[in-house]
Amino acid sequence: MPTPETSIAATGLRKIYGDKRALDGFDLTVPRGTVYGLLGPNGAGKTTAVRILATLIRLDGGHAEVAGVDVAREPRNVRRRIGLAGQYAAVDEILTGRQNLRMFARLFHLSSRRAQQRADELLEQFELTDAADNGVKEYSGGMRRRLDLAASMILTPDVLFMDEPTTGLDPRGRNEVWRAVRSLVTGGTTVLLTTQYLDEADQLADRIAVIDAGRVIADDTPAALKNSVGSDRIDVVVQDPADLPAARKAVTAVAIGEPSSDEAEGSVHAPVRDRVGALTEVARTLQEQGIVLDDIGLRRPTLDDVFLLLTGSRTDDDTATSAKEDATA
Repeated sequence: MPTPETSIAATGLRKIYGDKRALDGFDLTVPRGTVYGLLGPNGAGKTTAVRILATLIRLDGGHAEVAGVDVAREPRNVRRRIGLAGQYAAVDEILTGRQNLRMFARLFHLSSRRAQQRADELLEQFELTDAADNGVKEYSGGMRRRLDLAASMILTPDVLFMDEPTTGLDPRGRNEVWRAVRSLVTGGTTVLLTTQYLDEADQLADRIAVIDAGRVIADDTPAALKNSVGSDRIDVVVQDPADLPAARKAVTAVAIGEPSSDEAEGSVHAPVRDRVGALTEVARTLQEQGIVLDDIGLRRPTLDDVFLLLTGSRTDDDTATSAKEDATA
């Protein structure tokens, strides 16, 4: 049920293409002023969900509200309250950064004076003032994405949909976009983020929904999702494979489960509770026995572990679905 504290509320969404159910009872509640990550394998329904919520395609069943407005009954009203940033920057390379923002502002029916003022505000907000009068073709990938985000914020939307915003960017460009997203949320905008980079979701998202086969199968904070996978793990790699049994015995003494080993790699690992104590004890034991290690360390569960556990090895290709969506939109 939508509330004043909720920016997106979707219940039982369905979308069918022929014999394929792109969404099959999709539920989502996104609190206001947060970054909400939407993860899932190819073909899981992420793009379909975003396009329905952004009023680009129609739902076949269920109910959804964005910024308190019904997406099926009042799509135009929804569009006045949202922004959309796709995978690739939709800016004109011939124009300067300032000219791009003025152009978008005029397209949104702002007066010439207000368009100029809004462009200046956004250039400062996204740290592009120094490059404002340079041609966009001179911008780095990260700068282009920030300019694209700025363009999507012309009307200061309540909700911003971001579909894989850092695809193709180098680490510096990704960090620039992450910083910009955090700034938007600080200003009160709600962000629904789809991404292929699990570390990106871990860095940005306050909560994450994992979608598979058109349904949300997990919904929690990144920390809680990772904790659900299991305990920390100790990994030991011996230099001499003949020492593997001794290493396994040392690890068994601190493990909370049965250790696993790989003779070919000379490695053994197991879940542990007292991560620092376990590491210290195993290292001390093996050193006393004169066993030389290639590596020893602790590994905490990651979102990759969560993703694999929840979705398995699904590799459905969503190309056909996307093509149908484009035709329908």
